Amino acid sequence: MERSVDERNQGRLTKDGITLHESADFAGMHAAGRLAAEILDRIAPHVFPGQTTGALDAMIEAWVEEAGATSATIGYKGYQHASCISVNHVVCHGIPGAKVLKDGDILNIDVTVIVDGWYGDTSRMYVAGQMNRKAERLVQVTHDALFVGIEAVKPGNTFGDIGHAIQTFVERQRMSVVRDFCGHGLGRVFHSPPNVLHYGRPGTGPVLEEGMFFTIEPMVNLGRPETKVLADDWTAVTRDKSLSAQFEHSVGVTADGVEIFTLSPGGLFHPTWG
Repeated sequence: MERSVDERNQGRLTKDGITLHESADFAGMHAAGRLAAEILDRIAPHVFPGQTTGALDAMIEAWVEEAGATSATIGYKGYQHASCISVNHVVCHGIPGAKVLKDGDILNIDVTVIVDGWYGDTSRMYVAGQMNRKAERLVQVTHDALFVGIEAVKPGNTFGDIGHAIQTFVERQRMSVVRDFCGHGLGRVFHSPPNVLHYGRPGTGPVLEEGMFFTIEPMVNLGRPETKVLADDWTAVTRDKSLSAQFEHSVGVTADGVEIFTLSPGGLFHPTWG
């Protein structure tokens, strides 16, 4: 992906083309990440059977505007919504619209905002009504897989260590990690190096260094890992129609570990918070 002038001039670059941000840049990422997380907190009580995904997106768009921020997704490659909402067997990039949520539906809501030039990108799972036991287990494993990956973030480790930790954890639960989509670098641009794979071999890939900003966003399927993109060129679904779940945080590498920029202010990151 071509890097913007802003990103090339922002911080230093590693030999792999990954930006190393300054310590002062963490504050900007925390502000953007907090707003994205606050919006996902606010949407939680509005997810219920009978609600439409389009109505949820309209609320999110209004809240982004109310905060004086910008939606990163509206206008991105022609996309016209402030969120992606992916229901049941939709892996990612589900387009909000007239779809009515039914009791037991699980859904991922993904929001990216721009605050003072910094991008805050996060997603989490919700349930309309009551989850069945299979869905509940999938959501829990996916949630825990994200944090297993985050635990591997520290200087000197590699991106392969992150992917291996996630893959090993998920496959021990007899579930599969999606290979077709990955996390990404971000900062003053939406997507930049590196690609953050959620599978891999330990000790491979670029070495983590202080000042790297990126997302970790594992997508986990109850069935096989293969996906396909529908005719709208956005919506990705599981090929075997099995349920899929995803959680995403934006993080920054510190001198001795990691900071999460998109923590839920209200402690609502897991759908069973209530």
